[in-house]
Amino acid sequence: MTWLRAAGLAACLALFPALPTFAEDVTLTSRDGAIEISGTLLGFDGEFYRVDTEYGVLTVDGSGVDCDGPGCPNLTGFVADMSISAAQAVAEPLFPALIESFARIEGYAATREEWPGRGFVYTLYDGDDARPVARFRVRLTTSQEAFADLIAEVADFVVSLREPTRDERLMARDAALGDLDAVRQSRVLALDALVPVVNPGNPVRHLGIETLADLYAGDITRWADVGGEDAPITLYLRDPAAGFGMVFNDMVVTPYDKQLADSVLTKAANAGVTRAVEDDPFGLGITSFSQTGLTETVTLTGACTFEVAPGRTAIKAGDYPLAAPVFLYRPAIRLPQAGRDFLRFLRTGAAERVIQRVGLVDQGIDEISVADQGARLANAIAQAGDEIPLEELQRMVALMTGTRRLTLTYRFSGGSTALDAPSRSNVGLLAEALEAGAFDGRSLVFVGFSDGEGAAALNKRLAARRAETVRRAVVEAAETFDPERVTITTDAFGEALPMACDDSEWGRRINRRVEVWVE
Repeated sequence: MTWLRAAGLAACLALFPALPTFAEDVTLTSRDGAIEISGTLLGFDGEFYRVDTEYGVLTVDGSGVDCDGPGCPNLTGFVADMSISAAQAVAEPLFPALIESFARIEGYAATREEWPGRGFVYTLYDGDDARPVARFRVRLTTSQEAFADLIAEVADFVVSLREPTRDERLMARDAALGDLDAVRQSRVLALDALVPVVNPGNPVRHLGIETLADLYAGDITRWADVGGEDAPITLYLRDPAAGFGMVFNDMVVTPYDKQLADSVLTKAANAGVTRAVEDDPFGLGITSFSQTGLTETVTLTGACTFEVAPGRTAIKAGDYPLAAPVFLYRPAIRLPQAGRDFLRFLRTGAAERVIQRVGLVDQGIDEISVADQGARLANAIAQAGDEIPLEELQRMVALMTGTRRLTLTYRFSGGSTALDAPSRSNVGLLAEALEAGAFDGRSLVFVGFSDGEGAAALNKRLAARRAETVRRAVVEAAETFDPERVTITTDAFGEALPMACDDSEWGRRINRRVEVWVE
C-alpha cells in the first residue's frame, strides 16, 4: 500500500466510524488441513472471505475452510453491510426511493435512520423473524470524495455525476479494484440534464451553448444582447465546487477557455437556482431537468436552424447535448448476496419507475417511430450539401421507414473510435437485452453518422467503421446471446442526418454517432 492509499484510507475511515473494519489477522484452513492461508481479512460477504495475503488479495469460499483469528466474523449473525458514497445532488432524492422499493419487492421490512452530517442508513429485516439481513449506508458527498472512498475500500458503490479521472482509475487498478472503465464495473444509472431556465415573463427562449459560456463568463451582461429586454442579466448557478455547478463549468464554460464571472450568484442546490429564477424577472439559471419548477426552459440552438430542447426522449437518446449521466461504479470484488440482488434490481422495470417518479430519466430501452422523427428528416433534407446525393437520402428514408430507432446512441471520445462512458454503459444495456431475448426474431441495424467536416465519402467510411465497432462491442458483451436469434447488420450514411449545427464543437460531437434501428 502506497502512502497515498494509506492516507486516503485513514481519511475515509475517519468519515465512516460506524462501518465494520475487519483489517485483522485470520487463518483459513481447509477442512482436510492440507491448505492454510494467513493474512488480513478485508471483507466477508456471508459466503466468501477476501484476504490480503503474501500472495496478493485472495477470495476464498467460506464453505470449504475454517476461520481462526481475531478477524473472523460471526457466521450465524451475518448482516450484509453495503456502503454507498454518492453525489448528494442526485442521491438524496433517488436512493431512499430505490432502497425502499427494493426492500418491498424482496419482502423485507425496512427502517431508516439519519446519519448526522453524513447521510442515512437503511436496515432491512427478514419478514418472518424480524432478523436484520442487510444494511445500506448512504453517504451524501461529492463525486470526488466518493471516488476517494472507493479507492480506500470503504465504499461498495459510487454514484457520481462524472467519470473517474485518469489518476482515480490508476489508483483503483493499483488497489486491485479492477478497471473502472470496464462495462461490468460501470453503468449509467439514470440521466439528468443541465437546463438553462428563465423567468416566465422573459421572452428569450433560445440560446447557443457558446452564448451561455459568454453569459456566465460575464462577457454578455444585458438581455438586449441576446434578444430580450434592455435590462441587466442576473446569473444563478449551483455551487461550482460540486454537483451540477461543477458539471456546467466543465461542460460549457471551460471548453471555451473562459472562467465563471464573480457576478454569478451561487446556490447550495438546484432547487435554490430554480426558486431564484422564479422570483427574478431578469434571472438566468442553470438547473436540472428534474427540477425546472415554474420557470421556462431555454432551447439550445446554433447559427443554423437546428434546435435541441430538453425532453425525456432527447435526453435518453443522447440528442440533447447537455445531458448529465448519473454514473454508478463498483470495484471488481465480490459483493454480498444483498448487494448483488440490489444491482440486479437497478436494471428492472420497478427501478425504472422509481427513477421516473423522482424526475430523472431512466435507462429503459424505448423505440421511436418514424412518425416521431419528422424534424430529423426535415433537417436532413434542408441541410444536405452538394456531396449528399438525393439517392442517398432516399435510401436512408427507405430504411428508416421500415424500422424504429432505439433510445440508445453511441458516441466516441475525442473524435476517435473509442466509446465514451455513457456509450460503454449502453453497450451493456443492449447486450443484456439481447441475452434476455428482447429482440428475438427481429433485425437490428447499427447505423453510423458523422459531422460535416471534410469530404463526405471519407466521413461515410469513418461512420461505417464506428458502426462496426459498436456492433462488435455489443455482440462480445452479450456472452450468452445466440446470434441465430437476431439478425444484426451495419450501415452508414455519414453526414446525411445531422442532429445539430456543425458550426460548433458540441454540434459536431452530437452529429458523430451510431444509432440502432430495429425492424
